Amino acid sequence: MVAGASIAGPALAHWLRRRGAAVTVVERAPGLRPGGQAVDARGVTKEVIVRMGLDAPVRAARTRTAGAYTVDADGTVLETFSAEDDGGDGYISEIEILRGDLSQVLYDDTRDGVEYVFGDRIAELTQDADGVDVVFAGGDRRRFDLVVGADGLHSSLRAMVFGPRERFVRHLGLVLAFYSVPNEFGLDRWLIDHQDKESGRSASLRPIRDATRAMAMFSFPAADFDVDHRDVEAQKVLLRERVAGLGWLTPRILAHLDDTPDFYLDQVAQVVLERWSSGRVGLLGDAAFCASPMSGQGTGLALVGAYLLAGELAAAGWDPAAGFAAYEARMRSFVEANQEIGRLHVDSLAAAEPGAEPAPEPDMEALTALVERALNGVELPDYAGVPDSGATA
Repeated sequence: MVAGASIAGPALAHWLRRRGAAVTVVERAPGLRPGGQAVDARGVTKEVIVRMGLDAPVRAARTRTAGAYTVDADGTVLETFSAEDDGGDGYISEIEILRGDLSQVLYDDTRDGVEYVFGDRIAELTQDADGVDVVFAGGDRRRFDLVVGADGLHSSLRAMVFGPRERFVRHLGLVLAFYSVPNEFGLDRWLIDHQDKESGRSASLRPIRDATRAMAMFSFPAADFDVDHRDVEAQKVLLRERVAGLGWLTPRILAHLDDTPDFYLDQVAQVVLERWSSGRVGLLGDAAFCASPMSGQGTGLALVGAYLLAGELAAAGWDPAAGFAAYEARMRSFVEANQEIGRLHVDSLAAAEPGAEPAPEPDMEALTALVERALNGVELPDYAGVPDSGATA
């Protein structure tokens, strides 16, 4: 059983099914969540998508963003980035897709061969040497061979099995917000980003496939974060307070805050655990090793992790101890590189302290090596001899 039906969960369901497992995915939301931030596929992640047989539908659902401009408060262009930079793996990636659109592609791919249970969640979980007994909030009781939590940064399964979130979630001092607005700004395939270096805040607008709308994004520093991740009204109050006076197009973007259908706000945080499994229960994606949106690789970690987790479990004959250990051994360095990228990105956005010395120039050779490890620093075994029913898309 897999908890979570965003990206990591359905991706794992795809590979588990192909390896011969019967899969149930439970999702506490009543259905797939639309919209969300734009997510990217870079480096080795693109090969995973090809192996899934989903390259065509993923590319068809891309935002098709051509590039990005950074602008000052008056809208004057300061820098330009193209989606063709760095072989399509740059600031704007070749494969950029809204989180909700990628989730839909993965769900459409798996819905006929995987049991999806929406509007429910795990209420209790007890495991023994042979399986895991699960009690659902809706009252059902079922037994599974393995359970995997792919339920995000605020994973309830992780809290249930591994301990309270405070032990594993590390706030990086930044908050992000995303929501869609009418495209009254004339956006045409180019993202526009305004960063206020003095306050460490930013506001952005990006195009999406629906040309009549755009995705708005804000970020602001916050030393701590204690707003409930499900209290949308409190989040909107916080956003208005923290971006007041930011300038540029901020007042016009905020004017649509109460009418948007897909508001999202949360802390920028990482998840750090010593192990991603306990007995017959494992973790995947943000629940296990969130690198934060500032890494640009959350989707890559989820998709690569799903491929390796299913492959290693099948290669181990579904022995959880061996399968989970091999999955972690293959993923750990890849995860750590991406988490370091996330921390460096957050640090680069921090407002300078008055009178502080200028930051030293970065070691570009070391940074280039780190980026390469974060994009391609993981091996994708062919898993020859492991059952594979073949891609369905």
